[in-house]
Parts: sequence; structure tokens; C-alpha cells
Amino acid sequence: MTVPTVTLNNGATIPQLGFGVFQIDPAETREATLTALEVGYRHIDTAEMYGNEKGVGEAVAASGLARDDIFVTSKLNNGFHARQDALDAFDRTLESLGFDYLDLFLIHWPLPGVGDYVETWKAMEEMHASGRVKSIGVSNFQPHHLQRLFDETDIVPAVNQIEVHPYLTQDDVRAFNTSHGIATEAWSPIAQGKVLDDAVIVSIGERLGRSPAQVTLRWAIQRGDIVFPKSVTRSRVEENFALFDFELTDDDVSAITALNRDERTGPNPDEFNYIP
Repeated sequence: MTVPTVTLNNGATIPQLGFGVFQIDPAETREATLTALEVGYRHIDTAEMYGNEKGVGEAVAASGLARDDIFVTSKLNNGFHARQDALDAFDRTLESLGFDYLDLFLIHWPLPGVGDYVETWKAMEEMHASGRVKSIGVSNFQPHHLQRLFDETDIVPAVNQIEVHPYLTQDDVRAFNTSHGIATEAWSPIAQGKVLDDAVIVSIGERLGRSPAQVTLRWAIQRGDIVFPKSVTRSRVEENFALFDFELTDDDVSAITALNRDERTGPNPDEFNYIP
């Protein structure tokens, strides 16, 4: 099954469906990631904060696949926003993964009450200039955070990874991203399972012979978002990958979008200032 790609604003391409390793135990990450690569995923999303970059790197090395065939994303941890701290953290991420380059590196959170994310972004631009990361982006940035980057720095982020699911459709942020050539990546795409019992989604799934998770992930795909569900169960990893041999109707997409209640499963980026 061929996964479509999204072309980023610097010409790089990213598979629209990936495998996320958030909350996967570091001891299980190697095998879980290997399973995903065996199933067909070629896009892995990790972060320094998750503590499992090493397992991702080990899986890539053990997969038998060429490094260039796998798109790997990681993210800058919250405690390293000062320029030199950020540069050093990126070095540690490459070392943990065992890579000499990264496909995409993101600022994990803007942390508006902690430091100056503009300084952090300028450090990200240095990383990009070094050639050791092909694309740079942000995660959990609101439009006003992004506007500061546009006003004060040189590179427009390639992606903005934000919480998006049927109960938090984020249409305004997604539209802002699109208007500036920034791809939207959707984390928590099934709202930590909260949407899977929704009558609208269940009904669409029953009509199509698909699971509620498949319907929800397909909704994200058809809206143009990049998604990376996670599971440590092979059958579910396979199920989440089987999204490209069916389609939702326009009415299905509209009905799911109408479920929005602006309900977050994670923190509000304007208020979140956590440093681990």
C-alpha cells in the first residue's frame, strides 16, 4: 500500500502517515518501531522528551532499510531553549539515534512564560544551515507565536505539529498554517481513544466496514493533515496503516468535523510552561 506524501515548503517530502512513539516504553520502542517498519511505515515521530530516541535509531539500523528511505522526526526538549543548550541538545539527539542527519527537528513547545522561542528558532536555523537536519519546524505553536517567527527570523517553519482530532478540529490554526505554506501535523488524532465511541464515527465505520480509528485517521488524511498514530500491538499497527483503500464522502468529513467541541486532551500552548 502506497502512502501519499506531502511536499513541505522547502521542497522536502514527508509521508502523510507515520508511526508515533509517544508513551511507548523505551524498552519496547525498538521492537514496536521495527514492527511498524515491517508493516510499511516509513515515517517515525519521536522526541527527546519521550526518552526513546535510542530505540528508534536501533530499529532503523536493524530494519535492513536504507536510512534515506525512512523519514525521522524528533523534537527539542523544553529545558534547552537557550541557543547553546538547543545546539547541544540537537547533538545529543543525533547521538541517541545514531544518525548523522535528521529529516525534521521541531521545537516541542513554545513555553511563552519560560524563555524566548525566537532565540530558540534562530538556533534551529543554525542547525538547518549545518546540513544535519533537512527541515525544521515547530510543535504546539499558535498563530501569534508563528507571527513572531515570521517577523523576527528568516526561515518559515516547514510544519506545525498540533493537537487535532474530531473534538478539537483546530480549523483556525490549520488555516493559518496553510496560508503561510506550513504543513499541519496532527498529534493525538483519536483524542486518546475518546472519539472511538462517538455515534457519528461508529455509524460511518459500520457503513464502510471500518473501525472507528480507521475512520478518524482517514478523516485527518482527507483534510490534508499528517498523522502518526501509535500502538505496540501489531494488529492495531496494521489496522492504522490500512487507510488508503477506502474514502469518506464529503458528508462524512463534514459530519465528523461538526463534532468539534474545542476539547483538548493535552495542555493549552498559551499556558504550558513545563520543564522536565
